[in-house]
Amino acid sequence: MNDAACTLLPPQAAGQAAWRVLDTRFDAARLLRLWRLWHSDVQRPRMLHLVALTAAPPSVPALQAAAQPEQKALVDELTAQWSGLLPGMHRLSLAQGRLQLTLCVGELQPLLREQQFEADIVFLDGAQPWDRWSLKTLARCCRRGTRLAFDALKPDVHKLLRESGFVLAPGHARYEPPWELKTSRETLRTEAASPGACVVIGAGLAGASVAAALTRRGWQVQVLDAAPEPAAGASGLPAGLLVPHVSVDDSPRSRLTRAGLRLTRAEAQRLLQAGQDWDNCGVLEQRLDGHTGLPADWPAEGRQITRLAPTGTEPWRSGMAAVPALWHAQAAWIQPARLVQAWLKQTGVAFRGNARVEGLQRAGAQWQLLDREGRILTGASHVVLANAADVPRLLAPLGLDALLPTLREMHGVVSSGLRQPGDESALPPFPVNGLGSLIPSVPTENGLTWYAGASYEDATQPPAPASEHHPLNFEKLRTLLPAAAQLLAPSFAPTAARGWGGTRCVSADRLPLVGPLEEGTQPTLWISAALGSRGLSFAMLCAELLAARLGAEPWPVEASLARALHARRVN
Repeated sequence: MNDAACTLLPPQAAGQAAWRVLDTRFDAARLLRLWRLWHSDVQRPRMLHLVALTAAPPSVPALQAAAQPEQKALVDELTAQWSGLLPGMHRLSLAQGRLQLTLCVGELQPLLREQQFEADIVFLDGAQPWDRWSLKTLARCCRRGTRLAFDALKPDVHKLLRESGFVLAPGHARYEPPWELKTSRETLRTEAASPGACVVIGAGLAGASVAAALTRRGWQVQVLDAAPEPAAGASGLPAGLLVPHVSVDDSPRSRLTRAGLRLTRAEAQRLLQAGQDWDNCGVLEQRLDGHTGLPADWPAEGRQITRLAPTGTEPWRSGMAAVPALWHAQAAWIQPARLVQAWLKQTGVAFRGNARVEGLQRAGAQWQLLDREGRILTGASHVVLANAADVPRLLAPLGLDALLPTLREMHGVVSSGLRQPGDESALPPFPVNGLGSLIPSVPTENGLTWYAGASYEDATQPPAPASEHHPLNFEKLRTLLPAAAQLLAPSFAPTAARGWGGTRCVSADRLPLVGPLEEGTQPTLWISAALGSRGLSFAMLCAELLAARLGAEPWPVEASLARALHARRVN
């Protein structure tokens, strides 16, 4: 082939809603050529997915060396996200989110088994040791007509390709097995829905992120909320932390929050004003249980995300020298409402407030959304429920509420106060978490503000007055940062305490619910909810997973990991 990139973006890709490329050997030069061709094509697919496999990612200098001078802007966008590439799958969002690179690091066959999409075209690396089983696994990522491109293959691979259902021609092959394809094992796959009209119920982080993910794929999205303005619920938190979870066994929660952190950072860098709406400042975590929490064999790639606290943080840990601490280098604080507003401003999204949905009903191929009097608020072919703990109320008349894990509401209050001259002597220049958190400096209309907390109580119980929440937050801060607590103590006095309260929706296992609420390969009723206390970490990951399943696109994380988020999982 003279130009593999041209082969991977053939004329039949023009005008498609999405084009899915599977590259069994990541090649930076091939990616950059493909990117350039896609960008310069006025009839390019709206979404271009490249799923690329590699045993070990190349270094940043190697990426830069592969670029032509005119590709510098492309490679700069790529290298800005080129860190923390542990074994597993990593979604790098490029070109305003319309070009998605899913970099898969590890062994070939296990990575292929984790895929849940059908490629339009595959680049087959002839240097790989292909055998019957690896080619059968590759065939699971193909549909009838999927084209296979390659440079050169060993003669025995030709025979194995034919046995696996590929029809060979000079320099390429096509997947056309002479047998009926069985999909009984593909229980989580859905057929691609053509972009059309969708209604999202709920205008917080969950709903706004879904709207943004769908509109970049060509959907027209209405977002309805009972409140007059977006982010009226828990997403109205004045400032929150985007920070990964860590665990000795690198649990699904830890891996999912890292994946979500990567996606949300890309959105913040693209849409928000640094230093005003968010700050890519890093976060210090005090490990009050006495353990670092990191896996014993935590590799260098992992330390690019989270490592033991570096020198220079000691002055802010007065009285805590015996407590291990971690530094989350890619963590940040964000004002969630600003991110929600930015997502809802995307072309193709329309927000409608004061629109409480009281019921759902089917009318042919459409869903109708009803108000209190039973009048039709609006309708669409697809609906996404992103209205937190209110979801079961809408699902109960449809007989679908029993499919979901139990949802609970947890109420909390954040304490706050204005920064004063001299506070820098005891307040760290970065957020600290570990028992609640302290975000030391956030620009607001009243001046630089700190936030501490939050409390956490079951919302089904009689609520405690705010005057009781602030002492709880103070005790947490005194344990977390004694010197800072001493300085800020007057702001926690009953006559001075100020703060913000909200209610979070959580599932029994503290993981979100994402996916279709109906059986079959063409579901039209979906959910993204129960983001809990990690809405900033989970929102865009859940939105991208939902959009990928709706459009039969590559998933942003491994299928085995995504199952932990499946909406209809067992309690």
